[in-house]
Amino acid sequence: MAITNYTLGTSPANIYTSSGATVVSTMYFCNNHTSAINLNVYLLQSSATVANASVQIYKDVQLAANDTYVVDMEKLVFGNGEKIQANASTGSVVTATISYVGL
Repeated sequence: MAITNYTLGTSPANIYTSSGATVVSTMYFCNNHTSAINLNVYLLQSSATVANASVQIYKDVQLAANDTYVVDMEKLVFGNGEKIQANASTGSVVTATISYVGL
């Protein structure tokens, strides 16, 4: 098992890109800000962009100040080059931690 960390900005950006076949088991989004923020998460095939609304899996999830949103109910299986992107309504205050394993 491995982890990766990323600090979210206000524009969607890669927080995880699969190298080979992988499974994402858990995602943590920690709001280190003193105010609530909104969180967006997207799952993309290697050639997709966030301009396509069908890739969004979480939209405007309100994350309270100093709280963590945990996604661990479903395991996500990725092929090579597929990715997760995310953004927040306020930049540089939300950290994303992704736990994954190769197949």
